[in-house]
Amino acid sequence: MSKFFLIPALAVALLSSCVSNPEGKKADVADSTEVTQVATGASFAVDTAASKVVWTGKKVSGEHTGTVKITSGNLVVDNGALTGGDFVISVASLSSTDLEGEWKEKLDGHLKAADFFDTEKFPDASLHITSVKAGAAAGDFNVSANLTIKGVSKNITFDAKVAEANDTAVKVVADFNIAREDFGITYEGKKDDLISKEINFKIELAAKK
Repeated sequence: MSKFFLIPALAVALLSSCVSNPEGKKADVADSTEVTQVATGASFAVDTAASKVVWTGKKVSGEHTGTVKITSGNLVVDNGALTGGDFVISVASLSSTDLEGEWKEKLDGHLKAADFFDTEKFPDASLHITSVKAGAAAGDFNVSANLTIKGVSKNITFDAKVAEANDTAVKVVADFNIAREDFGITYEGKKDDLISKEINFKIELAAKK
């Protein structure tokens, strides 16, 4: 191969190996586990209209972001401290927000296909909090929860914050990454446009009595 053709080939190979993950702290992952502590306190129903989950994935040529809907859930809070909760997320509601028209339809369709989340077979995901530890600052918590995506359950540990808590309303926020391969999502992307191994989730949960 001549140098003329070798340099572009090497450039493509280097580029395709340098895809970075979206910003965010990767959640620790272990096998799913039973609940290790009983959640004490008041239960608040998640306000699905006021709550949101925003996802971000990267690839060599850029990134995509979008939303999925929370369809039900609750938070348990004791004197301002998060103690438990569980949620159901409609993966079938997945929608990219950075694209429009035909390109949006193509991306959303691919993400819902068997290559990714296979939403026809697994329309929902769920998260069940198994334990909560207090963080270093007031309102900060270290949460462990069984996350089930595409029929695969793993226990993930991530940081969360109680941004608001009173007798009638609670707001909890979290920002973390997961490795998609841990949940059976192994599609690598195109050879010259590989996709990141991690997905970032920014979560805002609003709940009320």
